[in-house]
Formats: sequence, structure tokens, C-alpha cells
Amino acid sequence: MKDTFDVLRGPDYLKEGWQRIRQPGLRRFVLIPLALNLVVFAALIGWGIQQFDLLMAQLMPQLPDWAAFIEWLLWPLFALVVLLVLFFGFSVVANIIASPFYGFLAEKIAEQERNEVSPPTSYRDILLVVPQSVGRELRKLVYYLPRMGVLLLLTLVPVVNLVASPLLLAFGVWMMAVQYIDYQADNEKVSFIDMLRWMRGRRGISLGFGLPVYVGMLIPLVNLLVMPAAVAGSTLLWVRERRSRTS
Repeated sequence: MKDTFDVLRGPDYLKEGWQRIRQPGLRRFVLIPLALNLVVFAALIGWGIQQFDLLMAQLMPQLPDWAAFIEWLLWPLFALVVLLVLFFGFSVVANIIASPFYGFLAEKIAEQERNEVSPPTSYRDILLVVPQSVGRELRKLVYYLPRMGVLLLLTLVPVVNLVASPLLLAFGVWMMAVQYIDYQADNEKVSFIDMLRWMRGRRGISLGFGLPVYVGMLIPLVNLLVMPAAVAGSTLLWVRERRSRTS
């Protein structure tokens, strides 16, 4: 019962995150990466349109003529897998580019939540954290790529792919929570492993938060606004849930 309640609370954090990023003092941490990601998004969509048919041909199982009707049932599932691959490709590149800005956005949201005040952030401050931010993004890739690779390979195996595809989608939802909760965890010097351990203890609310982020990220252009909203919402989740367990 508690897990169900936690899952239902997750989307509320994304909604509140969207409200927070519209505040004047936070806009530059949203608008600059938004402009950069528009360029990345346009390039990836162009490539994806060219490659879609090829990717679908590789993923769809070869069925005998008598079972051809099953293809109509499987096509939407595997089309969703292809979209998942494309959207994760965009997400990886876009988050690496935006990570310094999103790290400071998370920090400002956490300060608001805790009623703290820090000196204004300069562009020099942002440049100085680039190596650390990119390094943390690469650490997430080390966690994500092997698991995603195994699941993608399983989707190529007939029969097994009927189970692997839903698992791939579930892992995508989990990764959305991992991706964005990690910004404030990194700001507070919490190791990636400790952050994962914390999330596993709150799997319900983590997945409840990751699901609407995942859905939003699949919608062209909307995904560019979902990203900063997810940073803000995940920061609120991190701060409040940690505070509630220690109070």
C-alpha cells in the first residue's frame, strides 16, 4: 500500500519542478542549455528519420507466413523500443552538454527549499565545474550502457524479446529517475553508488517520478522543457524525502 502511494506521489514532484523553473532568478540555467539542446535535438531527429526503417527491420522477429498477424501486434512494441533508443541517445548527449547548468539549477532549487542563500553564480563558476559535471555524466553512462546493451540484445532474440522489451521500458523509467536525482546528490558529494542505494530504498517514488519524465521525454520539443523541470522536481524529491527520513 505504501509503495502504491509513493508511486502516485512521484508525478507531483515533476509538476512542482515545472512551476519552480519559471522563476526569474533561475531562467538562465534553463534557457542556455535549452538553446544548445535544440541544435542537438534537430540533428538527432534528422538522423532518426533516416534510420527508423533499418532499426525496425533489425528488431522485428522473422515470423512464418501463418503467424504474420502477430507482426501487427508486435510492431507498436518494437517501434516504442526504437523510439526509446533514439530518445536515450538524445538524452545522453543533451545531459552532458547541459550538466554544468543543471547542477547549478539543482543547487539553487535546494537552497530555496532549505531557505539558504549563496553568492550569485557567474559564468566562470559554471565553466569551472564542467570537468566534474561531465565526469559524473560519464559515471552514469558506465552504469547505464552495459545494462541497456544486454536488454537491447535480448530484444533481438525471438520469444525472449517479448519479455525483454517491457524490461527495457521499465529500465528506461528507472534511468530517468537516476539521471535527474543525481544532480543534487552530486552537489552534496553523495557518491553515485550511495545515491543508487538510497533510491532502491525508495523505489516506488523513484519510479513514480521517472515515469512521467520518461513519457515527456518521448514527445518532441516537450522533452526540452521536461529536462529542467525534472532537475528541479528531482531536487525537491531528494531534499524532502531525505529530510522526512531524518526528522
